Amino acid sequence: MLTGFFCDQHLIQRYQIRSFDFFKKTSRKKPPLCRWRAFSYNSRHSGTLLATGSADCSIKIMDVERIIAREVRGEVSLTENGPDAQHPIIRTLYDHIDEVNCLAFHPREQIIVSGANDFTVKMFDFSKTAVKRAMKTIFEVEPIRALSFHPAGEFLLVATSHPTLRLYNIETQQCYVCSVPTDQHRDTIMDVNYSENARLYVTGSKDGDVKVWDGISNRCIETFQRAHDGAQICSATFTRNGKYILTSGLDSIVKLWELSTNRCLIAYTGAGATGVQEYPIQASFNHNEDYVLFPDEKSGSLCSWDARNSDRKRLLALGHTAATRTFRHSPTMPAFITGSDDFRARFWYKKLA
Repeated sequence: MLTGFFCDQHLIQRYQIRSFDFFKKTSRKKPPLCRWRAFSYNSRHSGTLLATGSADCSIKIMDVERIIAREVRGEVSLTENGPDAQHPIIRTLYDHIDEVNCLAFHPREQIIVSGANDFTVKMFDFSKTAVKRAMKTIFEVEPIRALSFHPAGEFLLVATSHPTLRLYNIETQQCYVCSVPTDQHRDTIMDVNYSENARLYVTGSKDGDVKVWDGISNRCIETFQRAHDGAQICSATFTRNGKYILTSGLDSIVKLWELSTNRCLIAYTGAGATGVQEYPIQASFNHNEDYVLFPDEKSGSLCSWDARNSDRKRLLALGHTAATRTFRHSPTMPAFITGSDDFRARFWYKKLA
């Protein structure tokens, strides 16, 4: 985000909220819970698209510029209520038969990959407007928890409820796993992410460990045992220079780890003061990595810290009426999206003066 994001109250007030439904207003069914979100980060759509997956098994792809344009025109709902050439929702995809847990945009092609509780990974070509079904399906033996594309787009890391991490060749769908069983986690893998240069990838698990893997040999080269004092790991991601790892745990603490020394460099504390965290939630940097962001489940607010000195900034109320279950910041602009058990996703962005 822009320098000074969440530094003081007047900057907080300049952020505008967009909230929208993922169901038709005429539907009598209970609206679906938003379970996952992803911003595009590739040469074609760098941060200009976002996708959501929900408990109704659907995936929606939205145009960020159209969302912002609707706010300028004063339209407050993104519900699909008729044909509109400028409608923010540009694609709705269906092929899962259970709740969608994770999404990832291909780094080079107009392809989005999803993982769900139906034990499948599905690949959709969203360049074709008439196609709503997956072009490829990978069948797994456990619910899918997290996905991460190799920066070149040739391989896909798949984390499931099983402790063993999978690596798939996108073209052949051939599966690879580490040849040393003791390298693997001991419980469900909650998150997995490649570094930008693909030399390393990182995983976080319910077993409380964070593991760093070699991107060539697929061997575990470092383990941060009990990274959050034994609490479940919720998220783990690299900084852009690949020298640090940002993790969050069910202890409501966010930590920055230095790879050169294999130690925790900074702990960002203060979240979770109003109650014990129940659901896993992701921590994230803003788009220029000046700030660390983390939703506080019980207070319903977004916590933010200076990434370099852990100075805590003022809270931002997220406006949800239930627990925030998913959070993602844009990689290229001052914007983020939240999803909640109140059946709404909310899009936030920096309103230019």
